[in-house]
Amino acid sequence: MAQAADAALQVAQAETKVTSDNPFFHPWNTRFGVPPYDAIKPEHFKPAYEKAMADHLAEIKAITDNKDAPTFANTIDALEKSGNMLGTVARVFGSLTASNTNDQLQKIQREMAPVMAAHGNAINLNAALFARIDTLYAKRDSLKLSKEQARVLERYYIDFVRAGAKLEGKDRDRMAAILQRLAVLSTQFSQNVLADEKEYKLVLTSEEELVGLPEFVRAAAAQAAKERGDEGKYVITLSRSSIEPFLTFSANRALREKAWKAWTARGDNGDAQDNNAAIKEIVQLRIERANLLGYKTFAEYKLADTMAKNPQAVSDLLLQVWEPAKVRAAEEKDDLAKMAASEGQNIQIEPWDWYYYAEKVRKAKYDLNEEEIKPYFQLDKMMEAVFFTANQLFGVTFHELKDVPRYHPDVKVYEVKDKKGQHVAVFYSDNFARPSKRSGAWMSSLREQEKLSGKVTPIVMNNNNFAKGAEGQPTLLSFDDATTLFHEFGHGLHGMLSDVTYPQLSGTSVLRDFVEFPSQILEHWIEQPEILQRFAVHYKTGEPIPKALLDKILAAQTFNQGFATVSYTSSALVDLAYHSLTDAKDLDPDKFERDELAKLGMPKEIVMRHRSPHFTHVFSGDGYSAGYYSYMWAEVLDADGFDAFKEAGNIFDPKLAQKLYQEVYSAGGSKDPMEAYVAFRGRAPKVDALLRNRGLLGTGSRVN
Repeated sequence: MAQAADAALQVAQAETKVTSDNPFFHPWNTRFGVPPYDAIKPEHFKPAYEKAMADHLAEIKAITDNKDAPTFANTIDALEKSGNMLGTVARVFGSLTASNTNDQLQKIQREMAPVMAAHGNAINLNAALFARIDTLYAKRDSLKLSKEQARVLERYYIDFVRAGAKLEGKDRDRMAAILQRLAVLSTQFSQNVLADEKEYKLVLTSEEELVGLPEFVRAAAAQAAKERGDEGKYVITLSRSSIEPFLTFSANRALREKAWKAWTARGDNGDAQDNNAAIKEIVQLRIERANLLGYKTFAEYKLADTMAKNPQAVSDLLLQVWEPAKVRAAEEKDDLAKMAASEGQNIQIEPWDWYYYAEKVRKAKYDLNEEEIKPYFQLDKMMEAVFFTANQLFGVTFHELKDVPRYHPDVKVYEVKDKKGQHVAVFYSDNFARPSKRSGAWMSSLREQEKLSGKVTPIVMNNNNFAKGAEGQPTLLSFDDATTLFHEFGHGLHGMLSDVTYPQLSGTSVLRDFVEFPSQILEHWIEQPEILQRFAVHYKTGEPIPKALLDKILAAQTFNQGFATVSYTSSALVDLAYHSLTDAKDLDPDKFERDELAKLGMPKEIVMRHRSPHFTHVFSGDGYSAGYYSYMWAEVLDADGFDAFKEAGNIFDPKLAQKLYQEVYSAGGSKDPMEAYVAFRGRAPKVDALLRNRGLLGTGSRVN
């Protein structure tokens, strides 16, 4: 601990270059106080971090030096008001390193990871600060706190204890060292994955290489080629929105295999960007961290502060779905083999064949194919659809802002207003894949809502990785892409509609296995005819999607769910297995992954949705470690919760929408998640809806 504190103090005492051109040292005169991205340069961040950390430590010292007895106001309120500049710097920096990074930013990211960890340790392991929190927590029942204040105090106490605040001496020092090293390894892991994704491109030039690819795939590949300096050619990248269409339509089996192997080998190529050594060290350090806090495994530690509570509850849920999913996947594989044989292909179905023949089987079973669907799913119209859905449910409207700075020309920014026309939030929408952007889809905040320091409205960001349409042409989405758009927008609404007093409870600051509920329940609206008939219009003719095609899309929603469920659930089970280890000193991640999948009876034709060496959810930070199951846990809630709207006979039922807003979207972390769900639904959730929607009794959840 002494070393961590010394490191933090050295940073705090460093001379900061408060130069006139550093935007972080001056008020932002932008509309709604959005970041002045046009003025922020990489060299501004380190001085800003140094000053912000120094200010934060001074604020903490003022709390601990206070000779008055601890009160909620002089301890918890003061804590909540501290570190504002640091939060701003970190959120802006994070938005750039995730969405538009470069070598200079990545170097700063590597340098700052251990420094920020040391700073966090200097606060979370501060004995004097914890003593004040502990005193308040011990007499919390006599403090006459509001429900929200009681929740804030409880969360501070739990978070500090789980960070190691009760540790002493060598144990405290070791915890600090572990957290610093984990910060370094997590940064290294994510940068390695991004490097593999950025470096790879499958360049196609001949018709033999393009065979089978429909026009929308070729157009996106041509645009990707242009962006990467290969104009006149076609490029397939490792972005999911590029690789999956290629695997779906390419009739060139050898190229499908080549692309699939590159996609699944990210972070696993035995080179400088290989992540296996990092995984081994991360898992071992997490075990040691859990042991220091009195837990046998990291999974036990992590799940103690979730709705699930323990690994057994997670395992029970996943295995309840796993076995029927394998049965369904086996049936699906047989259908694919029959399709290949009918075309004269005497082959064993391999993982790189699945998407290709599944599309053919879907066409045969439902008279449906992606090439027929995509023209009706324009990105711009789907954005209108999410805005319409939010308006119908919660009364909010979105108004594009043309005069605010942004970090990339592709980003669109909107002001959000309530039904009275009052300002609610600012929303950044960044939808396109590019080499400087990490893969996947996510929501983040540039400013969190709170009322403790006056009325502070949120600034929320959604990122997707859609393949951009050719110049002058609309970007066309798959139905899965459109569902992802709704999913991330659900997270966005959770941040934008937050209405709490304390920053600690703002927006998505909820238990990990509840955070996916607001996002996943919103997915259900993209499946509704009321939405599709209005916004799914052909990009050339403007005609709404024909009812016959719409019916086929909806009928096909349980198609291939054995594959999707096996792919996702295997990832969640392997995540749980890693973090149920009691010793990882001899861990070989590749072998461990193979062995765990063999124990589960993983079909050889299906790969994990996220293989270990690029499983950023789990190894690029702590967010979903031992927690990838959260998507399925939340799916129990979202499937059952949307049933309430169906039972009401109105997908925009105003009474239900108001309950959903009041108990979930606006409540942040101010309520116990199960209490919030029951207050919305009127009862506890049932798992039946999940199994039915995945077609395992008889449309699956979007996981990212």
